[in-house]
Amino acid sequence: MMRTQVSKKWDRQPGDALEALIGRRVSEHQAVIEMVASVHAETIVRMAKALAECLKGGHCIFWFGNGGSASDSQHLAAEFVGRFVKDRRALSSVALTTDTSILTSVGNDYGFDEVFSRQIEALGRRGDVAVGLSTSGNSDNVIKGINAARLGGMKTMTLLGKGGGMMQDFADITLTIESDVTARIQEAHILVGHLLCELVETELGLVE
Repeated sequence: MMRTQVSKKWDRQPGDALEALIGRRVSEHQAVIEMVASVHAETIVRMAKALAECLKGGHCIFWFGNGGSASDSQHLAAEFVGRFVKDRRALSSVALTTDTSILTSVGNDYGFDEVFSRQIEALGRRGDVAVGLSTSGNSDNVIKGINAARLGGMKTMTLLGKGGGMMQDFADITLTIESDVTARIQEAHILVGHLLCELVETELGLVE
């Protein structure tokens, strides 16, 4: 009976209204994505060159963020360790969002704000790069992670949104997506991440 009631509810939903919603969201997405090229191309190239320099020197890229940004961190670390455009040697890249024992022990003993900074302190070295993702720019644990990287002599980068929050201009290189909608910001962040993957492979001479 309940399944029938749910079905009737959706049957009453006007299809054109749902299609219109899709159209609005796709239009929002396109507007934000177009700004990636028109506004941020120079910054993305700077980021790619810094990442390539890090890898050329035998150093490591560390990625971290919360929620969807944690997933993006894992996604992008995997693209470097695995491959993006073509088969090539593995590139040193780590997401600090994956080790549940570290995350829970540090969160329990020191507080959730320290889950990334503690790992940066343990694993990061001068010459490495730390990339913090935060759609709001106000994530305390990302702020502390970037600060720990700065104190350790690492290059720092941030992918932000919503005006950049407290993290605007906090890192060596900052890219802030011009949107207040979390979903649109995350969609742009993953595009920027994919561009970085391809540009770094190109800069390192790993793409024909």
